[in-house]
Amino acid sequence: MSELLAGIGVVAAAGASAATILLPRGPLRVAAMLAALALFPVLVLGDQWNTTQIADLRDHTGRVVALLAVAVLAVAILAYLFRRWPRLLPLAIVFALPFRIPLHAGGDTANLLVPLYLVIAGGVTASALRVWGSGYAAGGAAGTTAGTARRAAVVWLPRVLAIAVVLYALQTLYSEDFSKGLQNVCFFLVPFTVAYGLIRDQEWDVPLLRWVLIVVAVGAVVFVGVGTVEYAAKELFWNDQVIRSNEFHTYFRVNSVFWDPNVYGRYLALVIVVATAALLWVRERRELAPLTVLIGVLWLGLAQTFSESSYIALLAGLAMLAAIRWSWRWTVVVAGLAVLLMVGVVAASGTFNLEKIFSGRAALVTGGLELFTERPVWGYGSGSFEQAYGDHRDNKDVPVSASHTEPVTVLAEQGVLGFAVYVALIAVALWAMAAGMWRGPPQGTGIGRAAVLAAFVALLVHTLSYAGFFEDPITWVLLAVGASLASRAQLLPDRGRGDAREARPAVRDPA
Repeated sequence: MSELLAGIGVVAAAGASAATILLPRGPLRVAAMLAALALFPVLVLGDQWNTTQIADLRDHTGRVVALLAVAVLAVAILAYLFRRWPRLLPLAIVFALPFRIPLHAGGDTANLLVPLYLVIAGGVTASALRVWGSGYAAGGAAGTTAGTARRAAVVWLPRVLAIAVVLYALQTLYSEDFSKGLQNVCFFLVPFTVAYGLIRDQEWDVPLLRWVLIVVAVGAVVFVGVGTVEYAAKELFWNDQVIRSNEFHTYFRVNSVFWDPNVYGRYLALVIVVATAALLWVRERRELAPLTVLIGVLWLGLAQTFSESSYIALLAGLAMLAAIRWSWRWTVVVAGLAVLLMVGVVAASGTFNLEKIFSGRAALVTGGLELFTERPVWGYGSGSFEQAYGDHRDNKDVPVSASHTEPVTVLAEQGVLGFAVYVALIAVALWAMAAGMWRGPPQGTGIGRAAVLAAFVALLVHTLSYAGFFEDPITWVLLAVGASLASRAQLLPDRGRGDAREARPAVRDPA
C-alpha cells in the first residue's frame, strides 16, 4: 500500500468512526459504522502485508479461510442475538473488554482484542439490519436533550471525542512511526469509537446496571481464581518478560489471563471501585455480605499483582466515592493523610525497591518532555514515542514503547495541539459525569453515575503512571455510559438521584 493511500485511509477511517457518534440516528450513521469497520482490516493488512506474520498467513490459505469463516459465523450469531435482545449488546461488550487472543504467525505472537472486535461487528450488523430492514427514519442528533446546564457537557463530550480521534489520525501523516500510528488508529480508536456509539444509546436503567455489575464481578472472580493458581504454583501462562522478572524478584507477580500484571491490576481496581459504590448505597441487608466478600476476593487478587499504580488508582476511586457519599472536604484531608502513610510504608518496606521502580520511569518522563520541547506545537506524530525516543535521545538504554505517563506521551507525540484536546476531553467528561452529583444521596441510576465517575477517576490516575488512556476500551465504555446516564438524569426532577423508572431515557436509539 502506498503511503498516500494509507494516509487517506487512516483519515477516512477516523472520520467515519467520528461520524458514528456525531451523525443523527439512521441509515447514514449505520453506513459510517460499516465504513469504519471495513477500513480497519484493510488498512492493517495493507500496512503489514510484507511482514513475516502476514506472509505466513498468506502461505496458509486454508487457515485464513477457516478463520474468516469462524469470524463471519460468530458475527452472524451475535447480530441475531443483539437484534432479538438488544440489551445483550452492552453486556457482551463489557464481558469482552479484558480478553485478548494470542495469534501466532511468522514466529511472533500478537495479543488482539478479537472477542471485542467480533462483538462490535455483531452490534453494527444488528443495527444495520434493524435500520435498513424496517425503513427507520433518522432522528435528532444523538445524545442531545433539552433542559439543564448538564446538556452542554453531554453534547460536547462526543464532539471533543470525535476531534481527538480525527486529530490523532491527522498527526499520523507526519509521524516518525507511521505504521505504529496506523495500528493505534485501527486497533483502538476506530473500533472503540464505534463501541462508544453502540453503548451510549442504550437504555441504561437500574436492571441493566445490575447485570453489568454481575458480569464484571463474575469475570473478575474467575480472573482472581486463575491468578491465585499462578501464585500458588509460581508459574505464569504467558509473557516471558514477566516470567524472567519473577526469577530475580523476592516477590512473585501474577497476570492471570492478562498479558501485563499492571493491566490486570487496573481491571481489578476498577471492579473494586464499582462494587464499593454498590456497597455504599446498598438498599437491602442481604446484599451486604456478597458485596463485601466480592471486594475481599478482588483485593486478594490485586495484592498478588504487586502493581503500585493499581493500588494508587484504587485509592483515588475510593476517595471519589467517599467524597460523594460523605464530604469532599474531609475526603481531601483523609486521602492526603492516606497518601503520606502509604508512601511511608512503601518506602520503608524492603519488598518494594522504589529506586528501581521509578528510575526507568523517570528517564522516560524526562526524555518525553525533552521531545516535547523540541517540537512543542505539533509533536513527533501519533504513535512515534518509541521511534522518536530512540532517534533523538542520547540515553537509549531504557527499553521504551511509551512514556508510561499519558500526558507526557501526548505532549511528545501530539504537542500542544493534542494535549489541549486531551485535557478538554477529560474536563468535559468529568463535567458530564459529576454534574449534580452532590445535590443529595444518589438513588437508582444515580448510584451508577457515582460508580462510573469514581471508576473514571481511578483509570485517569492509573494512566498517569502506566499510560493506556485511549488504548484501553474501558475508557470508552466509561465515557459512553457516563454520557448516557448524564443525559438520562436531565429528565429526573432530582437531577439524577431518582430511580430510572421515574422517567423515560433521554435517548433511546434502536440503531
